Amino acid sequence: MAIPPIVEELLAAKKKKGLSFADLEAVVGRDEVWVAAVVYRQASASEEEAKKIIGALGLDSSYVEALMECPLKGALDPLVPTDPLIYRFYEIMQVYGLPVKSVVHEKFGDGIMSAIDFSIEVEKEEDPKGDRVKVIMCGKFLPYKKW
Repeated sequence: MAIPPIVEELLAAKKKKGLSFADLEAVVGRDEVWVAAVVYRQASASEEEAKKIIGALGLDSSYVEALMECPLKGALDPLVPTDPLIYRFYEIMQVYGLPVKSVVHEKFGDGIMSAIDFSIEVEKEEDPKGDRVKVIMCGKFLPYKKW
């Protein structure tokens, strides 16, 4: 798994200062695992939280905005499906996944669409140029919890 450069810089500053995530927990007022998730760019911090983390690490304020951004979560290697229809959904997410994620974050904030409280509908739209497949996904928005 490749570590993004910003994560390497944050971890190097943490090591240089001799800080643990528990130390940062005391500074930020959030659980150490949540703070670690921010450092590993798997969670986003408020401006106040980001300033506390960056201040404790002795880094300049240019890092604050980066810690406030909605991160791209997950670090598993992708498995590419081989079934042609399922592959098309994979391809759609490869092309439109980040744009959809950005739009969802703009409208709702940092969170996910539930796959538990979720429905999906497939409709056929007749078209003289070739029938269309219409897929409607509807999932409850779940904001990420801070603890």
